[in-house]
Amino acid sequence: MAARNAKKPVGRKPAAPVSSLEGLRAQIDAVDEQLHALLNERARLAQRAGISKHADGHTVDFYRPEREAEVLRRALARNHGPLRNEEIVRLFREIMSACLAQEEPLKVAFLGPEGTFTQTAVLRHFGHSVRALALSTVDEVFQEVEAGSADFGVVAIENSSEGTITNTLDRFLASPLRICGEVELRIHHCLLGKVDALPRVLRVCSHSQALAQCRGWLTEHLPEAERIAVSSNAEGARRARDEQGTAAIAGETAAEVYGLNVLARDIEDRTDNSTRFLVIGAKLLRPSGADRTTLLLSARDTKSPGALHHLLEPLARSGISMTRIESRPSRRKKWEYVFFIDIEGHAEDPKVRKALAALEQRASLFRVLGSYPRAVL
Repeated sequence: MAARNAKKPVGRKPAAPVSSLEGLRAQIDAVDEQLHALLNERARLAQRAGISKHADGHTVDFYRPEREAEVLRRALARNHGPLRNEEIVRLFREIMSACLAQEEPLKVAFLGPEGTFTQTAVLRHFGHSVRALALSTVDEVFQEVEAGSADFGVVAIENSSEGTITNTLDRFLASPLRICGEVELRIHHCLLGKVDALPRVLRVCSHSQALAQCRGWLTEHLPEAERIAVSSNAEGARRARDEQGTAAIAGETAAEVYGLNVLARDIEDRTDNSTRFLVIGAKLLRPSGADRTTLLLSARDTKSPGALHHLLEPLARSGISMTRIESRPSRRKKWEYVFFIDIEGHAEDPKVRKALAALEQRASLFRVLGSYPRAVL
């Protein structure tokens, strides 16, 4: 009885028998073989689909963002773990990216240089099998896509802490490009530099948005440091690499790219700090089943009482949710404004189409900038 009740030694559990571990590894190897065969079969089917649809072989023509959104939503719906939804989306995104790149990789322009959050958004949306083209300005991103030198572009449009990025909005006033997708990216800022301690930082270089998103942290920890706005966070990282006493605000990826020390992590003032990016291209998309539409509008008589209410009333009457509105100078006439509006639904949805037809009759300027799949995770 005493022997039966004796305490067992406390310690690590015994290792699994070698034969059992070898058996599990053999099963994993068998699954890997099946996965490999299925991936190649998927690539062959994707190749056939592209060729059958477009004999001229234009990659951009058979890349369908709405189709990719449908595939990702189905993958999420059938996911029961243990892999997290984020991992499932990432894996399927990379599979689709690799399959599409068999003929010719997509060329995607973004605000560079290498190491910006916009580059991260490109890879998040398109996968790593694309050619990411780093450009110096948002204007250049639009120009490269308009000229056909890039298939798509990715531009930041708004931040959850600091609001709209107005130069991106203004570019749509003169551009024929459409919005083909959106990416929402959680932004974690780091302070990067060659120095080994905060007291050695004399100036901080970064994009004006990043400086604003970290205003409180900078005031508390670097009150005497000069703050210098530059064209991008990566440009700030380049200066931190080359200039003594200069630090930068950027993502951790930039530390690896530019060989900098991470002096502080997560220095953004808000824990939910996120940036929304738009994917721009040449064509309107078909419905995906969970879409957003962006409109560019101007009222006929902005001086009359209730002009904006009159303009937008068809949306309310049709039960269509408006998720965002921004006003900008029209650049056509003094004190004349245009409105950028996001609504739920696709322009081809019956009730949205009816509302937009009524809205167009009331507007002096009416453009559908894009109907596109809402961001998947």
